[in-house]
Amino acid sequence: MEGKSYQRLPRVKIRDMRDDYLKFELRDTDARVANALRRVMIAEVPTVAIDLVEIEINSSVLNDEFIAHRLGLIPLTSDRAMSMRFSRDCDACDGDGQCEFCSVEFHLRAKCHSDQTLDVTSKDLLSSDHTVVPVDFSDSSGFESSEQKGIIIVKLRRGQELRLRAIARKGIGKDHAKWSPAATVTFMYEPDIRINEELMDTLTLEEKKAWVESSPTKVFDIDPKTDKVVVVEPEAYTYDDEVIKKAEAMGKSGLVDITAREDSFIFTVESTGAIKAAQLLLNAIEVLKQKLDAVRLSEDTVEADDQFGELGAHMRGG
Repeated sequence: MEGKSYQRLPRVKIRDMRDDYLKFELRDTDARVANALRRVMIAEVPTVAIDLVEIEINSSVLNDEFIAHRLGLIPLTSDRAMSMRFSRDCDACDGDGQCEFCSVEFHLRAKCHSDQTLDVTSKDLLSSDHTVVPVDFSDSSGFESSEQKGIIIVKLRRGQELRLRAIARKGIGKDHAKWSPAATVTFMYEPDIRINEELMDTLTLEEKKAWVESSPTKVFDIDPKTDKVVVVEPEAYTYDDEVIKKAEAMGKSGLVDITAREDSFIFTVESTGAIKAAQLLLNAIEVLKQKLDAVRLSEDTVEADDQFGELGAHMRGG
């Protein structure tokens, strides 16, 4: 399908949506745009994560660097990350990264006073901003589980103590994985499956069953009323070509035609919890628009240079 061009008015259709999961269709575009959206969701949507840790007291079995690394990987609610400033660009604190516009301060104080092991978890982190707190993974069923206690940072025995101050800042996954809001983002071409009904009718019921069972995934089934082979779950097809090989082995080449729709994609998004999966998609689209605006501005700058020569470059300080 080389040389085909598609209308540049992409459409999105939501199939399944939960706080940490999103499945949607992206249509009327090509793989370049789909992959750009995937990469932006993984690496360029900003979140907030702990970036600086000052240890006051640490008598646990883990060293300071180990604890600082674990703190950095704790997902923090980042609904306001898009409106926060990057610490390197913040003029309120001269790039120090410790002001209300570009950072959030956390404190942790824990000491074990009994013979019972004390679990220090993300729920022990006290935030200076109620909108930026460790993600709560507990469910509403009321069942007590380890997840409801938070993410374990360290375990303390009698007499051991941990006291620290931490600064969380805005960042993107391209700089460090701790800022990535996505656990995974994948997309696949939507398959277009067409069965040759005339050729299929020449098969016996047993041959149809053998052909259907040759697929590793449940893509096809046999209608019990008509004994016809039908497509039940086209998205389950993994482009393994097993049914095509089976048809050729049966001497029925051309029994099914399977192609990938190059203008239609099915996305699966899983969030770390820092941002809801649906918001992650919206933020990614916004970031992609900003990047395209930057490209357009760059093109305008090149055109100005062509028109005004050295004058245009001089006016920009070049």
